[in-house]
Amino acid sequence: MSSSSSSDPLVSHGRHFGRTVFALCNYPSLLTNSILRLETMEDNPLEDFPAEERREHCVFEQLLDSYPGLLDRLKDGSEEEILHVGELIGKGAAGARGDDTKTLKAAVLDWITPNGEAIQPPLHRNTKINCGFNHELTGSLLCPARLSWNDPQTKENLRSGEMLVSGDQWPIFLYANQVYNPEDPWCGLLRSRLCAYKYVFTSPSSVDREPKATRSGNARLHGMISVTVASIAYIATQVRFALSSSSVFSRTDTTTDSEMFYHSLLDLLEDTEESLEVDELLTWWNRQIFPTSSAAKRPISANSALSKIRQKCIALKQATNLDIPSV
Repeated sequence: MSSSSSSDPLVSHGRHFGRTVFALCNYPSLLTNSILRLETMEDNPLEDFPAEERREHCVFEQLLDSYPGLLDRLKDGSEEEILHVGELIGKGAAGARGDDTKTLKAAVLDWITPNGEAIQPPLHRNTKINCGFNHELTGSLLCPARLSWNDPQTKENLRSGEMLVSGDQWPIFLYANQVYNPEDPWCGLLRSRLCAYKYVFTSPSSVDREPKATRSGNARLHGMISVTVASIAYIATQVRFALSSSSVFSRTDTTTDSEMFYHSLLDLLEDTEESLEVDELLTWWNRQIFPTSSAAKRPISANSALSKIRQKCIALKQATNLDIPSV
């Protein structure tokens, strides 16, 4: 691709869009499908489309909102122009993902190294063959939350590959202090203290410092003032890959199953039924990354009038659902 296309603003936009809205995507296909869907939506509402198409169109609408003039460019453009725009955005998203994969590989090793100690046996920065379930430390972090890494049989089955871990079996490192409560699976979820979010979105040097009012790095470049659910899923996917023994990040890699992992997190975080927990999670993250932002405001006080109104609304909704006869 020519240098002029490399400097196209859509490439830079694609880098940020991939990190914060939708990472694993064939953008030329997304644009082509969505433009065609716009025509059929004149007669059929979006709700009538399958779930996968609804998500794709939601991503398309967010892309249009984030880049003024893009819809006109797409509507007036030829099929080749639409594909070219998709390629530019995809180039940016893939470039950012590749950069993050490369730099986080070494950074994650630093973060998981015990204070004042060396990892034994050593984990090398230039090869990942001994990572994943092949190493005690990375294996303990990648172990599915519902399993126990301390069980010798579980450990052996994971190492041998006899037990395959699909992307929707979330690793224990996603939980605060690597503690999973099967009675309350939301407790501590996605509140791990691994520092990758700051590393990618503010700057590598911000990891060791207290958050300040000023923003730098990728967040500042793109005017980002609050955390998005997709950015949380993206960082979790990057850290999971960094801990794994796979050497090349690929959407279609069935060994790490990164695409299913990413989508499974998005499915939870975008579920309107989980909005209270997700709002609390976003507030927690915004306090870490953007402490002066309005998005970092404290959650509603437990005994406030507003909280009572919300509780009453939830109770009424649950009662209404119970009244619906089963078929």
